[in-house]
Amino acid sequence: MNILVVNGPNLNMLGLREPEIYGSSTYADLLSIIRKFAEKNNINVLFFQSNHEGEIIDFLQNNYLDYPNLIINPGAFTHYSYSIYDAIKACQFKAVEVHISNIFSREPFRKISVIKDACIAQISGKGFEGYIEAIEILRKESSPL
Repeated sequence: MNILVVNGPNLNMLGLREPEIYGSSTYADLLSIIRKFAEKNNINVLFFQSNHEGEIIDFLQNNYLDYPNLIINPGAFTHYSYSIYDAIKACQFKAVEVHISNIFSREPFRKISVIKDACIAQISGKGFEGYIEAIEILRKESSPL
């Protein structure tokens, strides 16, 4: 199984950015947790993080044939990037949207996701564990009946 793990704006600042919301673990810590779980379960993961919308779209379009499964934390793009929504749909990803914090208990604008309808699931407020849950959802969706 091949999975893209894409993180949007400011995720590279984990550990520094609002630790009372996101915790003190770093982006490198997040990747390590995902990588260890993936290796243990014979899953290939390809990571990407960008603060630029077009770079995320280019990455999705350049990798969808080899990596048809997607875990995406769009960061602030969650709330307004119809371009990322369109890229997910155009590339026909099986996608899961993940948020480290609980977007439903924060500012009103964070409750809105224009990405979620391009995804098979949305996970919010489970910290780094949300990424592992997303892998499990994709594994279940990909397993034969």
